[in-house]
Amino acid sequence: MPKFAANLTMLFTEFPFLERFNAAHKAGFKAVEFLFPYDYAINDIKSLLKENSLKVVLFNLPAGNWAAGDRGIAADPGRKEEFRAGVKQALTWARELSVSRLNCLAGKGVSSSSYEEQWRTMVNNVRYAAEVLGQHGINVMVEPINHYDVPGFFLNTTRQVLQLISEVNMPNVYLQYDIYHAQREEGDLTTILREHIQKIGHIQIADNPGRHQPGTGEINYSFILQEIDKLGYEGYVSLEYIPQPDTLSSLRWITEYGYALG
Repeated sequence: MPKFAANLTMLFTEFPFLERFNAAHKAGFKAVEFLFPYDYAINDIKSLLKENSLKVVLFNLPAGNWAAGDRGIAADPGRKEEFRAGVKQALTWARELSVSRLNCLAGKGVSSSSYEEQWRTMVNNVRYAAEVLGQHGINVMVEPINHYDVPGFFLNTTRQVLQLISEVNMPNVYLQYDIYHAQREEGDLTTILREHIQKIGHIQIADNPGRHQPGTGEINYSFILQEIDKLGYEGYVSLEYIPQPDTLSSLRWITEYGYALG
């Protein structure tokens, strides 16, 4: 049975961020993830995790100025030092929170550099992150994001990320497979899962269109989740969707599909 995690950036937005940990616990979750923890105090989040018997399974490396439109900096040749500083910052948080997966966002392409230069920068930055984080047992995820939701994002397809992983050539680098993004960009979900499950280190789900919970759109999640189980995937399946009409109501699909939290 899938191990579900709540994405606290997307779910329980009825509450301020630090109150979402308790809301997730009350709903029955044992695991959570979020985009970024860096605006908060480490000890505050550690306390909330302990109080609510939760574990953090993933968050992102620092991704630049999110509010100003940055969506990662790993492919930007002009921000290599900023990227390396972010790896060290994320490592501090990951060790304190006992997190073994960090997601590396490529970011949007930059017009001042060629595609080839950005690709080389991405390869070198991911390799650097894998080397530093691997010394502490931490795996690096790399996620393709569809070009409709984030125009100009540097990595859009599974094929691109698999090629990147091959060139980085480090054992702790994996594909973060967001099924919503994959459906919008390329489809063929089951084939990708079957052919590349060994390189998938984390899975996120939402339906399409709308990015709401499973059962609201075109993706056959009953089939997909059964397939993930058959393939022996042992990681987490994170609920990274916009709940409709609210978070608790949106969770009904879990029992309707024959699953449970915890």
